[in-house]
Amino acid sequence: MYLNCKSFFSLRYGTIDTKDLVRIARETGVTSLALTNINITSDTWNFVKECQEQGIKPIIGLECRNGHELKYILLARDMEGWFYINRFLSDHLHKALPFPDRAPAFPGIFAIYAWGTLPLHDLHAHELLGIRRREINKLFRVDTMSYQHKLVILQPVTFQDTDHYELHRVLRAIDQNILISQLLPHTTAQADEQFLPPAILFESFEQYPHIISNTVRVMDACQIDFNFKTPRNKKHFTNSEEEDHALLRQLAYEGMLRRYGPDNEEAKARIEKELGVVQEQHFDCYFLITWDIIRYAQERGFFYVGRGSGANSIIAYCLKITDVDPIELNLYFERFLNPYRRSPPDFDIDFSWRDRDEIIDYVFNKYGNVHTALLGTVTTFQQNATIRELGKVYGLPKHEIDKILDTPFQPDLTGDSVQRNILRYSQLMSGAKAFPNHLSIHAGGILISEAPIHQHCATYMPPKGFSTAQLDMHQAEAIGLFKFDILSQRGLGHIRDSLAIIKENKGIDIDIHDVKAFMQDPRVQHELKTVNTIGCFYIESPAMRQLLQKLQCEDYLTLVAASSVIRPGVAQSGMMRQYVHNYRNQDKVVYLHEIVKQVLSETFGIMVYQEDVIRIVHEYADMDLADADILRRAMAGKYRGQGDFQKIEQQFFTNCKRLGRPDDVTKELWRQIASFSGFSFSKAHSASFAVESYQSLFLKTYFPAEFMVAVINNFGGFYNRELYFRELHKTGAIIKAPCINNSEYYTRITGNTVYTGFIHIEGLEEKWMQEVLEERTLYGAFENLEDFVARVAPPPEQLDILIRIGAFNFDAHTKKELLWKSSLLLRKRAPHAEHIQPLFREQVPECQLPMLSYHEHEHAFEEIALLGFPLCSPFDILQHDQQGYVPAKRFKEHKDKLISTLGYLVCTKGIYTSKGIPMSFGTFMDVNGDFIDTVHFPDILKQYPFQKGGFYILQGKVTAEYDVYSIEVSYMRKIGYFEDK
Repeated sequence: MYLNCKSFFSLRYGTIDTKDLVRIARETGVTSLALTNINITSDTWNFVKECQEQGIKPIIGLECRNGHELKYILLARDMEGWFYINRFLSDHLHKALPFPDRAPAFPGIFAIYAWGTLPLHDLHAHELLGIRRREINKLFRVDTMSYQHKLVILQPVTFQDTDHYELHRVLRAIDQNILISQLLPHTTAQADEQFLPPAILFESFEQYPHIISNTVRVMDACQIDFNFKTPRNKKHFTNSEEEDHALLRQLAYEGMLRRYGPDNEEAKARIEKELGVVQEQHFDCYFLITWDIIRYAQERGFFYVGRGSGANSIIAYCLKITDVDPIELNLYFERFLNPYRRSPPDFDIDFSWRDRDEIIDYVFNKYGNVHTALLGTVTTFQQNATIRELGKVYGLPKHEIDKILDTPFQPDLTGDSVQRNILRYSQLMSGAKAFPNHLSIHAGGILISEAPIHQHCATYMPPKGFSTAQLDMHQAEAIGLFKFDILSQRGLGHIRDSLAIIKENKGIDIDIHDVKAFMQDPRVQHELKTVNTIGCFYIESPAMRQLLQKLQCEDYLTLVAASSVIRPGVAQSGMMRQYVHNYRNQDKVVYLHEIVKQVLSETFGIMVYQEDVIRIVHEYADMDLADADILRRAMAGKYRGQGDFQKIEQQFFTNCKRLGRPDDVTKELWRQIASFSGFSFSKAHSASFAVESYQSLFLKTYFPAEFMVAVINNFGGFYNRELYFRELHKTGAIIKAPCINNSEYYTRITGNTVYTGFIHIEGLEEKWMQEVLEERTLYGAFENLEDFVARVAPPPEQLDILIRIGAFNFDAHTKKELLWKSSLLLRKRAPHAEHIQPLFREQVPECQLPMLSYHEHEHAFEEIALLGFPLCSPFDILQHDQQGYVPAKRFKEHKDKLISTLGYLVCTKGIYTSKGIPMSFGTFMDVNGDFIDTVHFPDILKQYPFQKGGFYILQGKVTAEYDVYSIEVSYMRKIGYFEDK
């Protein structure tokens, strides 16, 4: 009967969460249920698992639609049929083809058509006609007995009840970007597409018992045999598991010779221990595929960083998957792999964004498109965006939608039914069970399946150009299909490009993997301690700079701890502050318990890493590693719901009570453990980040100009590009405006002179500019404006942009004179098809140019208009009396005093207080290029809000926490460049 049920994965159509769909079916008395979402198979395995747990027989399939038109419903009779359904859907999604009018006769499927779509006598062996309850009267005078094996009851389910029917209509309006009043009937479901008790359906069809029995026959014929515990990743890298293990052993010992030498017994013992567990868990192939990806990257000369929990592994270190020495850092092997762990260890391999696609392409070519796909993800409706969408559907003007969004100072909307509906539906769509909005691509996951990928799911082809699974990571893991993480990261682009620029500009080759030498370098240690870290991966943000200052960080282990302690869970629980206090008062640390002292002496009694949590749970509460693995997943944000976490909490307190642990200590330890359920790092992950930080910092220390050019060419990091140009100016480099004869599309450095890249110019067309650069390469530099126009025949607006930015500064004329001349030159010059120059160039008549006035600020203002910022210091063109303001370097002299300072806004960070009221932190730059950190409490923020970028007069009290000085703002005013005029 229920052969056509949809969850909210029928995007912008269905309204039922998969779990609720199965629950309502059970409560209604349904014993067999089919999930047939529209053109998507994303939540199939959630559905199957829920059905198995609820004692309902699952049937899986697909509803095929072209736009609003239902073509047919496909049901899988078995796993072979499911494969063909996925392949059929994928083929149409990849090629953007409409579904044919008739479903192909694939093995193992049924195709159900709506009544009246096809004549009964024309149905093929796999085809059926579905009859809805309201269509029974259409069977009058139809010889149904002659076609009793072709007719089935069809009771579609799209929503839970009448209220959700209205939500369905809202979703349909959002999908079509129209007002709800403009919805046409054929674009929505019928109001009766809800669950009915089977008895009512049987009663409705009591005159046609053969249709009831045929429906039951069809449902009985659909048998999905699926074991969730069966691994589904590629099984062997070589020809067998034995060969895989032998190869992994060989590679591990070859790597040990490189990393440790031949006689390190500790390394040998650890390798043997890990090899045993890897073989027992059948993860040899997983290691070898990752090693093969790294091997290819090394052959191509691609820079990469391996991180994730796999960095706990000495095998990974020996295979050069990571550069973190687990012996040196005493990394906890069981965090990486243990007999209770159900999923492979994580290897997050970061590449430059320029190299990543080639790595992905290699994986697809090596293992085949049939078995490989990018991992998908599901983008859900978010509250603010949902309210805007709902506002448009109900026809509200923008200012009324803004009123609804004006939280937390929200007006009373109880008297307005439309706005009440908007808030109610937004909570349904974006609340605890947020509705899927559309499919997207996981940040870096790749699936490599032993069986064809379509045995598990359909795929689609996003603009990225790689086949992508209609599965998210949770569903993939649930069916035993584990991802390989191939990620891109701007920080690696900084390092990769720095090495190339340094080689080109200075002729120096750098071994960037000699990280231990960087850690011991006094100059690098000094830069770290003084927090000269702008542009350096993970250690440049305001919060991280302040933390490093408080810790007076100048060594690797402290940086590793800082990389983890700043994560949201640890920081927001107050443990970061306590860690800083204990670090600076190491001889006065009071440990909660003797076991805590034994486990956490390295981190001064504070849980900093995920390993610390696992060890405390194991040592203090006597819990086993199976429970620790649940905690691991919770701390990594890889679990859904709180059920498992609550069980662990209950067991923790029960065990502690049995062991006689003090109640107050137990409660405090659990409070700290619970804070890790947000997002936190393993020690190995933090160590990987710290290695990359050192690599960046070494380059910035010894080659600051080249490094900053690389940062700029990779489009920055934490900050906007203007700050990186300011940082480049600090290095002493001479920064030139884009030059038609010296600049490239990206910024380049030659000697100590930097030519800004054309890519930064607003409104400049990339394709045309690349053609201009090719012309210059082939036929030489341009002599002047006349030569440029004659050779290139530029579009007037593009030439105007180049003149205004200063690209012809080598010409003897001023910008304004060039603009006058350009109009005459363009009128006389017709575009040419190819590079064919006349033998004798026509002499351009001299024209008398008018006397034009100039102002000192004009060049900078053109740069602001076209680049977004001036290449000189903005303070140089500020027409405001800058005397009398206290610079950042003198804040120490004014501790606890009210001061006035002048800052150029760099960035802000908004947060909410414990009462849900917004406040903010600000970062400004003073006239010397030093940072000013500010705190804006709720009342002050409301009275003096930020007004985008520019100059601000700041008044407030200087406060200090250890070595970090900031201003608690009491007054703030934005000023313009011409404040005094």
